[in-house]
Amino acid sequence: MKKILLAMMSLLMVAMMAVGCGGEAQKKVVIGLDDNFAPMGFRNENNELVGLDIDLAREACKRAGMEAEFKPIDWGTKEAEIKSGRIDAIWNCFTLNAEREATYGMSEPYLINSQLIVVPADSDVNTIADLKGKVVAVQDDSTGAYAIEAEESAALKASLKDYRKYPDFVAIYMDMDAERVDAMVVDAVLARYYNTKNLGKYKVLEENMGDEVVAVAFKKENNELREKINKALAEMKKDGTAKKISEKWMGADIIKY
Repeated sequence: MKKILLAMMSLLMVAMMAVGCGGEAQKKVVIGLDDNFAPMGFRNENNELVGLDIDLAREACKRAGMEAEFKPIDWGTKEAEIKSGRIDAIWNCFTLNAEREATYGMSEPYLINSQLIVVPADSDVNTIADLKGKVVAVQDDSTGAYAIEAEESAALKASLKDYRKYPDFVAIYMDMDAERVDAMVVDAVLARYYNTKNLGKYKVLEENMGDEVVAVAFKKENNELREKINKALAEMKKDGTAKKISEKWMGADIIKY
């Protein structure tokens, strides 16, 4: 009888531990991001994390019964961060493409974006062809970097005076202001936000480096979390919450329906 009771108690303890671990995993989502990426995720004058993606993530996690915790990361190490389990998701204007779909579990697209070329307002660069002989900058391991390094852009890359990678766009804008960079390839959401904050200082070329959509990335096998966020985002699109958040930060509805 004692052996049976001990066995039952052991099974009960294992079950309670499993439930406890499962419950903990469901309570919080650790989200990795570049916290210098306005207006998606950045620090305001009070050093608080704010932005379009911050608002979307908080609301989606709340609807899924979880809390969003944001963790600034080195953008170049994001794959290692998510594979190691140090973060649960990448929610930071993350472009959806075939390479990333093979690496991560990706949510349904939720934003429309593109890769734009930004130059100083007085620059003589007006087309992509005018980048020949210029110093062009991108964020390391970004979609802009992929666009420049793509096979179809080989001639463009070879024509540049220099091609530089930076940890974040704040550093690129600083070097452009210091005349160390002639042009940058940058996400439309960030470029347009900077332009509204610095009227007349920068120019966006009419040609772009490609249109794209944005999604949330998860660990490849974490289908449960991915589906919960997909469901929450679908609800937010349907009831207008996502549109309201987009208009708050962008002045326009750039939600992908």
